[in-house]
Amino acid sequence: MPQTAPTPWATLGPASINQGQCPVRDVLDHIGDKWTALIVLTLKSSPSRFSALHRAVPDISKRMLTQSLRNLERDGLLSRHVFPTKPPAVEYRLTPMGQSFLRHLESLVAWAEENHPAVREARLRFEAANDEG
Repeated sequence: MPQTAPTPWATLGPASINQGQCPVRDVLDHIGDKWTALIVLTLKSSPSRFSALHRAVPDISKRMLTQSLRNLERDGLLSRHVFPTKPPAVEYRLTPMGQSFLRHLESLVAWAEENHPAVREARLRFEAANDEG
């Protein structure tokens, strides 16, 4: 029987996974939140200013958008450019790492769109089965 390579996090052991040393947990903490995908997808085609991002993701608060943008900048997925105008104009754009993440995110989006009807149906079946008991 052929051996399969262990998953990257499997080599770390349970203690590392629980102590915040796991690269998967560390990265997914930010890119796995509900706002990151929407922000990155919004920046896909062109850089945007804060107000344009806020309009594109209307249910995000300004505070949460600010926090999410800072996290994405800190993680290297986007860059913030300040233009010397009065008042200063600020623009956000994806970095090369953000572009590489976008390719994977687009695959996830395609999977979600393809499987959304089946997921909704599974939820309904689960709820119906659990309402009977």
